[in-house]
Amino acid sequence: MERPSVMPEPRPTNWARNITFSATEVHRPTSPDELLALVTKSPHVRVLGSGHSFNRIADVDADRGGVLVSLSGLPAGIDIDSTARTVRVGGGVRYADLAAVLHAHGLALPNMASLPHISVAGSVATGTHGSGNANKSLAGAVRAVEILTGTGEIITPARGDEGFEGAVVSLGALGVVLSLTLDVEPDYEVSQHVFRELPFQGLDFAAVTSSAYSVSLFTTWQAPRFDQVWVKQRHPLPVDFPWAEPATEKQHPVPGMPAVNCTEQFGVPGPWHERLPHFRAEFTPSSGEELQSEYLLPREHAQAALAALDAVRDRIASVLQVCEVRTVAADAQWLSPAYGRDTVAFHFTWVADTERVLPIVSLVEDRLREFDPRPHWGKVFTAAPERVVTRYPRAAAFAALARRLDPEGKFGNAFVRALFDR
Repeated sequence: MERPSVMPEPRPTNWARNITFSATEVHRPTSPDELLALVTKSPHVRVLGSGHSFNRIADVDADRGGVLVSLSGLPAGIDIDSTARTVRVGGGVRYADLAAVLHAHGLALPNMASLPHISVAGSVATGTHGSGNANKSLAGAVRAVEILTGTGEIITPARGDEGFEGAVVSLGALGVVLSLTLDVEPDYEVSQHVFRELPFQGLDFAAVTSSAYSVSLFTTWQAPRFDQVWVKQRHPLPVDFPWAEPATEKQHPVPGMPAVNCTEQFGVPGPWHERLPHFRAEFTPSSGEELQSEYLLPREHAQAALAALDAVRDRIASVLQVCEVRTVAADAQWLSPAYGRDTVAFHFTWVADTERVLPIVSLVEDRLREFDPRPHWGKVFTAAPERVVTRYPRAAAFAALARRLDPEGKFGNAFVRALFDR
């Protein structure tokens, strides 16, 4: 038998390579006109950000003739309005690039996620967050969103407009996000300290998480304690953390990983964008040998949830790399996992073994069920879509918004339809 002279290209995958997309290629238009033509002629469209989702939220439906689109080929489009204290950010821009431009202009974002390499639009659309009792999710900084609809119309819902809160964390279901307008503030510095071995016993969770601007707690669930606590404080405010001893060597959240890739520690002050993330922008993460899950629940349940998980920590630890616990302030975005409630988030970085991990994901969901958890939209979860939707009071309003802006369901996929019949 003759072998083909040209071997077929492998299908695109997400960052962690646990998802192989149904599309045979990712379209990367290089101009707005090219993007417009692609959207209007295609029966179904999904937009892929930086690929850091771990489920099929970004995928197209193989049987519907869908196309997968990346905006990374478009001009970056970072436009600062110093008077209004806003920045307009193109749909393909990543946080690391945005932060560098803002810092050069003496400006800053109020918060960032732990990884600066993720796209702004994709992070906002899935309700991604940083850490801090008073810090909202990344969507909280959005003042306006520019959306290309399936008919080629461009709409720009802004803060105060009817339906705006449904158009920000949108799961990609309303159209192509061409740009976001974000609130910015004057540049500031942050110092970062890492502490070791904070026991669960006697833990005052509220006091710990309110001790600084941003606090992240890490456990491997090998013992009833947080192995590391990362404390980020806006400089020159002091850090007072009497509950654990400071680390004497630079740390990486995942045991055994090289700490050189992490942001500066030991209280050395530096620009906000070089301290709020856990990882340096110069460090480019390779394809991740991991899976991720995250559950966000009312903050008042934090210690009860810790106890519920601690009861099964041996099983969790068997497939876990590290678990990070953070806090997020309530916001008003309809599909934000922090909608309407101050939140605690339990994030799990699992080993890259789906067969072994999924039963433990189900176990975690069972242990947290009484606390009304909302899974992160871009992570691995096993909860039934109909159960997830009941945890969002404005879910029906979002479904109505999606029907109005995308009546043909051009931007829906199986993931979205299972939630909102889109």
